Amino acid sequence: MIGLVALVRVKEGKGEDFEAVFTDLARQVRAQEPGNLTYALSRKRGSETEYVIQELYADQAAAVAHSGSAYYREARPRLEDCLAEPPVLHMLEPRVGGETL
Repeated sequence: MIGLVALVRVKEGKGEDFEAVFTDLARQVRAQEPGNLTYALSRKRGSETEYVIQELYADQAAAVAHSGSAYYREARPRLEDCLAEPPVLHMLEPRVGGETL
């Protein structure tokens, strides 16, 4: 398995736009990517601009397929337009468990 956590800060007033684009993207990921195990967006409690994206893939091939998909390439610039700064990315290699909760 391979995972990614992205710490994201959006521009003031852009949270709803960011969430809408991510929601549409997540629906497509879940419908079309059997190798995607988790694709989730959370907002930091008490903040209107700080988000965490969590992704988990069965393997590297599934992660590559995601980033190469047409719907991801279409959504990416729309997501980036909402960002106040580049996201902080953490690539993960799950070690224990692996069950999707």
